[in-house]
Amino acid sequence: MKVLKFGGTSVGSVESLLNVKDIVESISEPTVVVVSALGGLTDKLIATANMAASGNPAFREEMEAISLRHFNIISNTVKEAKRADTINKVSQLLSELQKIFEGLALIRDLSERTLCVVVSYGERMSSHIVAAMIEGATRHDSLEFIKTEKWFGKDIADQKLTSTLISKEFANPFNKAIVPGFISTDRDSGAITNLGRGGSDFTAALIAAALDAEILEIWTDVDGFMTADPRIIPEAEVVPFMSFIESMELCTFGAKVIYPPTIYPVFHKNIPIKILNTFNPTAPGTLITDNQLDNKFPIKGVSTLRNTTIFTLTGIDDDRMSEISTRTLNALARHGIKIFLLNHDDSPNEYSFGVAGADADITARQLLSEFAPELSTASISAPIRKDSLSTIAMVGENMKERSRLAGRIWHTLNRDGIIVEAYSAGNSDTTITYVVDADKADRALELIHGLVFHE
Repeated sequence: MKVLKFGGTSVGSVESLLNVKDIVESISEPTVVVVSALGGLTDKLIATANMAASGNPAFREEMEAISLRHFNIISNTVKEAKRADTINKVSQLLSELQKIFEGLALIRDLSERTLCVVVSYGERMSSHIVAAMIEGATRHDSLEFIKTEKWFGKDIADQKLTSTLISKEFANPFNKAIVPGFISTDRDSGAITNLGRGGSDFTAALIAAALDAEILEIWTDVDGFMTADPRIIPEAEVVPFMSFIESMELCTFGAKVIYPPTIYPVFHKNIPIKILNTFNPTAPGTLITDNQLDNKFPIKGVSTLRNTTIFTLTGIDDDRMSEISTRTLNALARHGIKIFLLNHDDSPNEYSFGVAGADADITARQLLSEFAPELSTASISAPIRKDSLSTIAMVGENMKERSRLAGRIWHTLNRDGIIVEAYSAGNSDTTITYVVDADKADRALELIHGLVFHE
């Protein structure tokens, strides 16, 4: 049994949807197909909801465009025998959505809960279309079996309950099961929630893990993981194999192929993931597994995390470094902020870490709150913050053994006038990171990629 996930670009047009149809119908074994909303629709729904809540009557024109897009796709992808029924199902959802927008225009308020309801319509509509389009397919409503719970004010998957419900949902034999990704419901209230960014990938991974699938295939618009962003490095190559940890590290540091939390449910069951291209289905793609065979890429790739902010705490005694690190991690985790660790080799009494630029302000507030006692007595210095940076990560096997290469990269960057603001080697056996000014990031990526893959 396989689980396939098709993202927004894969279900964004008549052409791509017909590719999806061919791919799914060519599989002879039972298959669960998880689909995103039509490409770009989630952003459109959010923008239209905000437009309605602000009293801008143009939301009705946007709603009309959304409707026409779905009807056009149905007319060109669904066979006539199922077309009227599909139009009816999608029309009912569009009518509900229209009423929500009209209500927002009246009350002039858009709550987080209402926005969750609004964006859910994208996947609900696309899954009806795909289910009608594919021969022998049945639709299964993920609102019934993907459950979330509140954790520090955020909706996170209740994986134990979700796994139980998935097993029940798919207990009977099926051929092609179509599931809307991303959307979920709260386990206690039943309110519509979602799994956040990368939620459709996560839906697919939860299903694959619960059903012990043989593989999870992520169908997207690229041929697989590449050694670097081909828009910047035209000579970048597809990496045929990599480990779960390597794929997570590359995605954490900017490779937008899959969303890192996707990997955890299948990682724990050692279910391989394959990245494939909906627009080039014969390409071999990238296989993510810890059971690797031949691999010509000991270093898998170089990726860039844009808009990074670095914070540094100074004046820390060596015997307190572990305590400071733990308190920082806990304080930020309570607000859902993910950090990566960095070191200044020549400053042993410093603790440095990076966060996404979007999280920088709340990070600064949390540091001042957490370390208020130490700051008041000057036992540690006020946090130093540096914005407008980019983090470049080199990911691969046995990175702790590559100190020689790491040193060559450092000197090469310096010779080119690129100052390394922070550096990390040794915190992870799979990743070495360099932090540089944002306007130097592309050049740094070129230099590092050249040293790693072309010398």
